[in-house]
Amino acid sequence: MAGGGGGSGGGEGPRQLDQTPTWAVSTVCGVIILISIILELIIHKVGEVFERKKKKALFEALEKIKNELMVLGFISLLLTFGQNYIASICVPSKYGHAMSFCGPYDGPSDDDDKKAVHKMQISSIQRRSLADAPPVNCKSDYTPLISLNALHQVHIFIFFLAVFHVIYSAITMMLGRAKIRGWKVWEQEVIHEQEMLNDPSRFRLTHETSFVREHVNPWARNKVSFYIMCFFRQILRSVRKSDYLTMRHGFISVHLAPGMKFDFQKYIKRSLEDDFKVVVGIRPELWAFVMLFLLFDVHGWYVTAVITMFPPLLTLAIGTKLQAIISYMALEIQERHAVIQGMPLVNVSDQHFWFGRPALVLHIIHFVLFQNAFEITYFFWIWYEFGLRSCFHHHFGLIIVRVCLGVGVQFLCSYITLPLYALVTQMGSTMKRSVFDEQTSRALEQWHKKARLRKNEK
Repeated sequence: MAGGGGGSGGGEGPRQLDQTPTWAVSTVCGVIILISIILELIIHKVGEVFERKKKKALFEALEKIKNELMVLGFISLLLTFGQNYIASICVPSKYGHAMSFCGPYDGPSDDDDKKAVHKMQISSIQRRSLADAPPVNCKSDYTPLISLNALHQVHIFIFFLAVFHVIYSAITMMLGRAKIRGWKVWEQEVIHEQEMLNDPSRFRLTHETSFVREHVNPWARNKVSFYIMCFFRQILRSVRKSDYLTMRHGFISVHLAPGMKFDFQKYIKRSLEDDFKVVVGIRPELWAFVMLFLLFDVHGWYVTAVITMFPPLLTLAIGTKLQAIISYMALEIQERHAVIQGMPLVNVSDQHFWFGRPALVLHIIHFVLFQNAFEITYFFWIWYEFGLRSCFHHHFGLIIVRVCLGVGVQFLCSYITLPLYALVTQMGSTMKRSVFDEQTSRALEQWHKKARLRKNEK
């Protein structure tokens, strides 16, 4: 009996496909196919919902996510079919042992924990080695470029990237929409009070308006204290009611017609969806960043610890800049020393933004969200593959700080910075026609044609 089937002996290697029961192969394939079909149907149904509700921007964002998942699928296929060829490549030992993720094993400080973790790592490697092909025979002073086991771990990393990309995209959109949904109350109030807000008899000095009073104070005269004030304002209360109403009035007065009934909150929501199309994509430059991050994640270099500080610093810098734009508009209104009627009119211009390019801010937000999502994904992949207290997490306290920063940046950027950008960017020189549905776009075109005809008749 000792010489029975390949599955009973503990000393036998793994069975090949020709020795595997057909029911086992059929069951595994069936489960994988079923899960894939269910996932495809879910994505298809979500797309149908977006089309039915005329969410063109969200539908395009979903298509972009599907394209990114397809790219990750191609990467996975290339790894699968090319793993034996990649593993057979040999390089000089002096290069093969340079710039490793982990130095000599030093684990946690506790000796018992060290032995337990070390034993777990060794047994894991031995267990996976059973499934590997015969070892690569490299000549003296040469070593394999990468092992089959390492390629398998990279394969798992690709899977983590795909899953977390979808999760983070959904979280970003949900938080942004939740923030803008809170502005709906202000929009309903201003629609009901439209006549009162534009009453010609409501004459006021510029400094008496609530928008100017909230942004102009003695601190605003000093540049350092001005930016400190803007820094804390983005965290404590990024958008006040007076900010929303003033920017709404400025947008309608410049791009539409003064006093026109227009759902500005709905427009901002569509603008956020339009921006979302940009931030869910993975451009070649971002893939290059992934390669550089993996290249410089060398034991003892601490380069990645420095890179980790980019998302929180950039997020806070963008939020401060957007708040500064709002405050600058308030200062411009005050400097006119004029008597106004109704709502104060802000100066709408691209010059408020860095280099006169509002889109540049969105690209920075895109980079911040991608890097932050990538680092969180990287953390969970290491936890899954090597354990929470592995050599990757040599300074465990620093890792916990990085994860907490990542969660904070995700919330701050999705719930505060991105909606604030969607609002403040409307103070640029141009209007996003792409966020309107076809019916509204045609109505706007007809309105502009009539306006030009009336101007020519005069």
